[in-house]
Amino acid sequence: MPYLNKYILEKVVEGTFVKENVDELCWTLTAKKNYRPEGKCVLPGKDAFRLWCLFIFLSEDRYPLVIIPDEVEYLLKKLCMAMSVELNCVELEDFISQDSVQQNGFTVWAFLEMMNSGKLTRGIAKETISMAVEEVYREIVGDVLKEGYLWKKGQLRRNWIERWFTLRPSTLVYFSSEDRKDRKGNIQLDGNCCVEVLPDRDGKRCMFCLKTLTKTYELSASDTKQRQEWTTAIQTAIRLHVEGKTSLHKDLKLKRREQREQREKRQEAKEQELQRLRALQEERERKMAELELLKEAQRQAQALLEQDELHRRQQHEQLQQALEIQLKQAEEARASMQAEMALKEAEAERQRTRIKELEAMQQRLEEALQQEIKARQDEEAFRYAQARLLAEEEEKMKALMSLREEQEEYIQRAQREKQELKQEMESKSRSLEEAQNQLEEVRANRHRVDQDVVAAQRKLRQASTNVKHWNVQMNRLMHPIGPGEKRSSGGGSFSSFRIPSQKDPGLRLRQKSDEQDEESKENVESRGCESDKRLSTNGDMEIP
Repeated sequence: MPYLNKYILEKVVEGTFVKENVDELCWTLTAKKNYRPEGKCVLPGKDAFRLWCLFIFLSEDRYPLVIIPDEVEYLLKKLCMAMSVELNCVELEDFISQDSVQQNGFTVWAFLEMMNSGKLTRGIAKETISMAVEEVYREIVGDVLKEGYLWKKGQLRRNWIERWFTLRPSTLVYFSSEDRKDRKGNIQLDGNCCVEVLPDRDGKRCMFCLKTLTKTYELSASDTKQRQEWTTAIQTAIRLHVEGKTSLHKDLKLKRREQREQREKRQEAKEQELQRLRALQEERERKMAELELLKEAQRQAQALLEQDELHRRQQHEQLQQALEIQLKQAEEARASMQAEMALKEAEAERQRTRIKELEAMQQRLEEALQQEIKARQDEEAFRYAQARLLAEEEEKMKALMSLREEQEEYIQRAQREKQELKQEMESKSRSLEEAQNQLEEVRANRHRVDQDVVAAQRKLRQASTNVKHWNVQMNRLMHPIGPGEKRSSGGGSFSSFRIPSQKDPGLRLRQKSDEQDEESKENVESRGCESDKRLSTNGDMEIP
């Protein structure tokens, strides 16, 4: 059929041959080889041919010819509608569910085998099936839009006669009877034709008219429904002729195909959308899984951070405690250092005061030395005048005796002062012992200031050397120079003036300064006594 349609039938002018005869020839050639009804045959040969023609009409435009399940369902519904029965969809779905049908669609022989099986037409008479097949065949293949009896008003006699009308896209033919053997007329339909509904008159009801350019045909249907169907069918035929279409069902087939394609496109788009949604869902699930993993990792990291933070806080607290302990120790050390510095400052202040006192004492010693020198000069003058004073010896002896008495009183006073000094020395010794006891108590703290003590000892030795030097100088100055005597470099009777050495190097400066004060006082007093004794001795010696 594709070959005939493309290379032969399309070149033939329509109306110059009967297409049904060509279809019968093709059926005769193909049915002998492929159509083999088995067992009880439901369809007679004529109905099988018509179903074959319907299959060819509704099949897809590709070779080998197949019909899709939607068109099969459409054809079966038309047949069931013609038979006024309901389609058995269960049997149809069972047949459609076969693998061969699902993959390639129905072949014409599989379709005829299904119709011959009787599953879809169970309980229906063969005559009813044949009539339904013929009706559907004429409607789809024969392009018959509408058939039936109508009353027609004559053009000449103006009487009403019942005729069998057959409506096709370009013509409306009417016959004398249903067998369509005696054709009474043919009405050509074009764009100038129209249909109008007429009111009831002349005893006729459900009237309508078909107007052409030349004539107006008055028609009457059996009821209002038939009139509506006929007017609609005629208007459809006119529309098809105006649009240049020769077959209504070809147009419907194309529309169904377009709808299927659109539905398939929508289905494909829907499937693509579903796939995209599934992909998005999978992506979302994957992202949710990744998010869960990230959340879990974040929770683990948060736990690790909390542990690290807790450990860091503990370390910080421990470090803070250690720093507080060190700070307390540093503050204690600072306080002790400040106390030691205060002690050292006090000691330095005492040293500075002592130095000032020593300087004042030195100045007084220098003044005493000047007075002694002056006294010696006076003594020399007295010696030179001694010879002249022999005459006055008695008077001087008396004066000397008085002087002796004064000297004895002075000696007694000096002894009493010595006794007082001795008692003071004993009290100072006791103080020294107490100081030594205190020294023993503070020896535990001596190790931290050994270097300072060593420096203080060095300064003390320097001060002692200076004191010794000044003592030597004072001894030299206080030693009376006799006639013809040379001033010895040694200390003479003042050689016993020593600063007692301290065996304990950790002795405090205060004790040394106190001892130096006491020794300096004793030295001054001893020097004064010795000078008085020397004066008295020299006086005794010179008196005889």
